[in-house]
Amino acid sequence: MRTDLFDFELPADNIALRPASPRDSARMLVVQPGAVPHDNIVSDLPNWLRAGDQLVVNDTKVISAQLAGRRIGREPETRIDATLIKRLDGSRWQALVKPAKRLVPGDTVRFGGEGRVCLLGHLDAQVESKGDAGEVTFAFTFHGPALDQAIAELGAPPLPPYIAARRTPDERDLADYQTMFADKDGAVAAPTAGLHFTPALEANLRERGVGLHRVTLHVGAGTFLPVKVDDTAEHKMHSEWGTISRETADALNAARAKGGRVVAVGTTSLRLLESAATEDNIIHPFADDTAIFITPGYRFRAVDLLMTNFHLPRSTLFMLVSAFSGHDTMTKAYAHAIATGYRFYSYGDASLLFPDKSTS
Repeated sequence: MRTDLFDFELPADNIALRPASPRDSARMLVVQPGAVPHDNIVSDLPNWLRAGDQLVVNDTKVISAQLAGRRIGREPETRIDATLIKRLDGSRWQALVKPAKRLVPGDTVRFGGEGRVCLLGHLDAQVESKGDAGEVTFAFTFHGPALDQAIAELGAPPLPPYIAARRTPDERDLADYQTMFADKDGAVAAPTAGLHFTPALEANLRERGVGLHRVTLHVGAGTFLPVKVDDTAEHKMHSEWGTISRETADALNAARAKGGRVVAVGTTSLRLLESAATEDNIIHPFADDTAIFITPGYRFRAVDLLMTNFHLPRSTLFMLVSAFSGHDTMTKAYAHAIATGYRFYSYGDASLLFPDKSTS
């Protein structure tokens, strides 16, 4: 499909720079194909669900994946900024680097400096290989838990560029950019639909008879990126690692067999569930990488409703929601959201999307 079909104008004033407080006071646009969008707030979510429905949240935890350092060992020393995007093993990470052109395999980058950090106050990494789009594979001098601790002390949470470009990240972001479900270290971006949840909202959902299940997808930096090619068929997705336990898969399949609906909290949960489902609509245990790219025409197998934030123009995520609820429906819904002041992106408002049954 043509990428420009998923473009739209978004005023800067619609981009959220801080989350709503309390989190479940954010606005929520309910989108049902063929109906007028409903303006709600997130705490209204239980009213749109029924007993037997099953929420699926992503329990990944954002790590301090932004590292600042310098190339050492050859002149001139050059500042290097790196965002870790995927762990390869106990000591190796793939990263997006600026300026990548200043590095060649064999170079050493020293991250950190003075202060309260690992052992000698810095962390060295050797450039093992380079990709075509600024990706670099680093082999760090530390391994396992020691490397994790060093990254946590030296790094900073990687706020999305559309926020970081407009204000300086601060201590508030350390808490604001984690969901209440965050447990498994590994994400470099928050699963942002989960940011809207509070203990009170979870309690109200359970009181209504709605189940809640956790899966893990370690969100990569590719979630920030617009599609730059003219045709979606030419876009290459970054892979991300995820897992669904047998217990969770069995519970979701059993609930659907009884008429319950699977409600994905966020596109990350949806992409993982769809990666684990087969043509017969059965969700299987999963522990692997996924690079699933969902565009209009895709037949959904595992997810019946989707709660998600508002996404970038030309992004894979706007393509995904267009596939789920229909391109025309989502174009009109986003126009309504912009016109009525909904807040977009990671710290923004939410939408609850019902599927386009005409394509199922």
